[in-house]
Amino acid sequence: MKKIAITLGEPAGISVELITKIAMLGHLENCVVIGDQNLIQQNIDQFNLPLTVNNIDSKNNIDCHHIATKQPVKLGQLNADNSQYVLELLNTAANGCMNGHYSAMVTCPLHKGIINDSGLDFTGHTEYLAGLSDTKNVVMMLLNEHMRVALATTHIPLKDVASHITEQSLTTSLDIVIKDMQLKFGINNPKIAVCGLNPHAGEDGYLGMEEIDTINPVIKTFKQNGHNVFGSIPADTLFTVDKLKNYDAVLAMYHDQGLAPLKYAGFGKSVNITLGLPFIRTSVDHGTALDIAGKGLASADSLLEAIKLTRELIRHV
Repeated sequence: MKKIAITLGEPAGISVELITKIAMLGHLENCVVIGDQNLIQQNIDQFNLPLTVNNIDSKNNIDCHHIATKQPVKLGQLNADNSQYVLELLNTAANGCMNGHYSAMVTCPLHKGIINDSGLDFTGHTEYLAGLSDTKNVVMMLLNEHMRVALATTHIPLKDVASHITEQSLTTSLDIVIKDMQLKFGINNPKIAVCGLNPHAGEDGYLGMEEIDTINPVIKTFKQNGHNVFGSIPADTLFTVDKLKNYDAVLAMYHDQGLAPLKYAGFGKSVNITLGLPFIRTSVDHGTALDIAGKGLASADSLLEAIKLTRELIRHV
């Protein structure tokens, strides 16, 4: 099996600590970390860990594709001068996946704000990797042991959500979700629950017309084409144990509608996956945690779940 590439993300955050904790658990087998090897070594030295970097003769070795930071790193303190370094990690991993060098990529957290402060236009991993791979449409999904939640819209202001939900956009999102549930998750005829946009899914138009005018007609078309697509369902009743067990995935209309219940049910143990890319990309469900960087307090649970899921998905493609 070709190696899984793991990008080290924001150098001032907790990613280096996560990597060494995963290595201590023995779960970096057949993985290569893309980032500055000196950062990993510094963490090893700080906590006196029985690990090595790029020493193939060592039993507890971390394989690292070394890319140096542009400026020295102080944990917990962002530096815009290292923004290009962060993007170079993504470029290396994604291009390696597309040319067949890597089997998949896992991304540690980065800091969108500091990348934009450096003068680079950056919305997030999802959008960046779509552009890098020349993929017109992608869907962001998070999942844990309780649910899989895809998003019809992602990082846009709440006031703009309704205008971004069209028959075309919903059709595209559902097509991507269904295709990747089949190809990457091995579910031949997935059951997809579609949330309404408005409270009570519009309550027959009294609380909004988006369901009647846009969402429900799309669902009807998918049903007519033989797909198990259900809705529109009020989000406040859908995210319950009894309802969720009936579906393989949920399509939420906007970021917090879907991710608030998901993270309540499993924050720190959830995984982010980008659907629609020509390669497998997973990530953690949290940020850079600058306030605890270098203190030995970070939990590696989400990264561990991302690596485990990636190994599982590789078997289906």
